[in-house]
Amino acid sequence: MTNKQNALNVAIVGAGTAGLILAKELAQKGVAVTVYERKAKPGYPPSASGILSIKGLNLLGIDYKKAITNTLYGARLHAGNTVFEVRSDKPVAYVVDRQMLNQICYDESINAGVKIELRKAITTQDLRGMGKNSIIVGADGAVSLVAKYFNMGSVDKYILTYRAVFEKNTEEIGNMVDLFFDNSVSPGFFSWLAPESKSLLEAGIGVESKKKNGNSAQAFERFAKTYAANTLEHAKLKYAYASIIPIEAHRKVVDERNRVLLVGDAAGQVKASTGGGIIYGGNAAKMAAEAIKKYLKGEGSLIDYKTAFEEKYAKDMRLHKLIRNTYATLGCRGMALLFKTFNAIGMDKFLSKYGDMDSPSLIFKRLFIR
Repeated sequence: MTNKQNALNVAIVGAGTAGLILAKELAQKGVAVTVYERKAKPGYPPSASGILSIKGLNLLGIDYKKAITNTLYGARLHAGNTVFEVRSDKPVAYVVDRQMLNQICYDESINAGVKIELRKAITTQDLRGMGKNSIIVGADGAVSLVAKYFNMGSVDKYILTYRAVFEKNTEEIGNMVDLFFDNSVSPGFFSWLAPESKSLLEAGIGVESKKKNGNSAQAFERFAKTYAANTLEHAKLKYAYASIIPIEAHRKVVDERNRVLLVGDAAGQVKASTGGGIIYGGNAAKMAAEAIKKYLKGEGSLIDYKTAFEEKYAKDMRLHKLIRNTYATLGCRGMALLFKTFNAIGMDKFLSKYGDMDSPSLIFKRLFIR
């Protein structure tokens, strides 16, 4: 290790799940790390959905069990009056309280020795000062100040989401998620109903960020008056939040010269088909921690992080993008025809057995080798 590298610490901007997983991993490797978070309470408000694959959650190294609010066995996909159902005999996903999950990550980071500064909104002046003696990690969300300041480009495609949670008995829905594909309601994405718990119902929508599509709150009103009208009747709104999700990978995730990395939503490490980013972002954080540790020991490059992530996830991210482009292009009528075809050839049975929320490449592989 050079003297220069030995003097470096790690500054993480953003105390979301990816940033906190990275911080914990680094601290456990003996690396000095400080996390800066502009909010007084990490993970609040819980603007993103908490439907996560059990397989993916188990890879993150988080003791997440206290955050579980429900167990899911599959999904019903709707296009107009046509329904394609994929149901498993075994649990495939958990609904987790995102705020609780973030709190668990926060507590685990603190216990590992991470220094976390809350109510600290990082400025460009702060970044300029950090750059002198730190490795800087942008874990600061879809519109990353770190990426902007270091001229690392930007993500051009986003989904605007609106998520509302209602007090509602969810027995009629069961342990399934309902997804609705209709570009007249949710252009470029889909809307959904999910049982967050036995007494809480999550309703949400996403729209591709284009001027002609309007905002996500307007789209949610369309959803509430159409597909969700009967389900939301007499339901009592508890809270609702809007958010923004990148749906393509960031052009540049490592700036070796300035010792800057991006992780999570800041890096566009998101499944474009669903908008989910915790599994990819969390695993990217672990890869980043390994690359940073080796770099500080003089045994590798920060670029190794980018290489490791792409080797494991680039193919799946491209397939998720293809899936989203497919349903966004086909629209309601096209998706209805596709679902009818799936029903006719028994695709539901195949996906019930081999479906993988995070790795479509495995599904395609099994489709052609079985």
